Amino acid sequence: MNQFCVEGNKKLNGNVIISGSKNAALPILFMSILTNHKVKISNVPKLTDIDLAIQLLKYIGAEIKHQKCILIDPKPIKLICPPQNLISKIRGSIWMLAPLLTRFNQAKIFFPGGCQIGKRPIDLHLKGLKKLGATIRIKKNSIQAFITKRMKGTHILMEKISVGATVTIISAAVLAEGLTVIENAAREPEIVDIAKFLNTLGANITGAGNKKIFIKGVSKLNGGKHKVIPDRIETGTFLVAAAISKGRVICKKTEPKHLKQVLKKLSDSGAIIKFGKNWISLDMRGKRPHSVDISTAAYPGFPTDLLAQFTLLNSISKGKSKITETIFENRFMHVPQLIKMGANITTTQEKNIICCGVPKLFSKNVFSTDLRTSATLILAGCIAEGITQVHKIFHLFRGYEYFSKKLNLIGANIKRNNKK
Repeated sequence: MNQFCVEGNKKLNGNVIISGSKNAALPILFMSILTNHKVKISNVPKLTDIDLAIQLLKYIGAEIKHQKCILIDPKPIKLICPPQNLISKIRGSIWMLAPLLTRFNQAKIFFPGGCQIGKRPIDLHLKGLKKLGATIRIKKNSIQAFITKRMKGTHILMEKISVGATVTIISAAVLAEGLTVIENAAREPEIVDIAKFLNTLGANITGAGNKKIFIKGVSKLNGGKHKVIPDRIETGTFLVAAAISKGRVICKKTEPKHLKQVLKKLSDSGAIIKFGKNWISLDMRGKRPHSVDISTAAYPGFPTDLLAQFTLLNSISKGKSKITETIFENRFMHVPQLIKMGANITTTQEKNIICCGVPKLFSKNVFSTDLRTSATLILAGCIAEGITQVHKIFHLFRGYEYFSKKLNLIGANIKRNNKK
């Protein structure tokens, strides 16, 4: 199996160029289905999930040129049922449903796949489409959707905050008749970026980034170009890399305002944080971090996608800390692997992680179970005693562009070992 050999006892110092946001790029690629005109999308990261999205778009007929930018001509799209073997590999494939339904009055999507970090039901996606006028049928392992005429704008109160369902409803509402109001909408920067992309094509979306989003339906969308926002989770991961290694890292081409809660917690841990328009620096040289309590929450709260990385930070920090997960029920799969490396961590039935900081971790054979665990175990290997073998690294390539290469440029020593 593919694995990384990670040499420990490293201090990580230097500059890191942050890639585009996976969680914005994926839905934006699928939103191109909504228009018959060419779109140009830049700052798209090179990831396996992005490759799968491109394969899916090509399969249904889109013509795509992938160079520095991704050029999509969606006009030739004809198929309304993407293949199950691709759909099952990527959670974001659910975002094809609404655009295909809107454009062709019908669509069929197999149930999507992705990381096994917990239940991520699609009921809110389907409820939103029904309120806009769609007929939904569930048959075995597929979702079939139909409309007889243009969908109609309506008021949708989200039962709970859902980024995925917010994206689906926005994409269905942009070409619906009349006004759609989404209340209790997700507020993530990626939602704002998706709305900005669709507005570039001629949509009329206001309020993105707030609890209430207004979408006034238009009759058609045009072509256009868009630059994807920086990846805030990648930024946070590299800032943690500097903090745990007593190093100094400057993240460039990022967006500090997207990371306010994260920067506050890193500052509380003892790091010196500085930032400008599109950069953030973290300096922990000569200091051992202090532990910080964390509770994850929907944006603008602390992101669940940085829980594992901050568990690592707390595991080598001074003091005792509590981390509470409020979003996914299976976010603690990294904990047994860190315990193998010498971390003093316990979990509770109340979805808490209790860390008692230890001064050092030790190399072991560890196994990735999901995207963020992969990055966390690699970082753990960078600071542990000895050589750590990180197995099942294929998860990593779903969400981090050139992760090991970027780490090696700031002082890590990570080598790929391809064993069968």
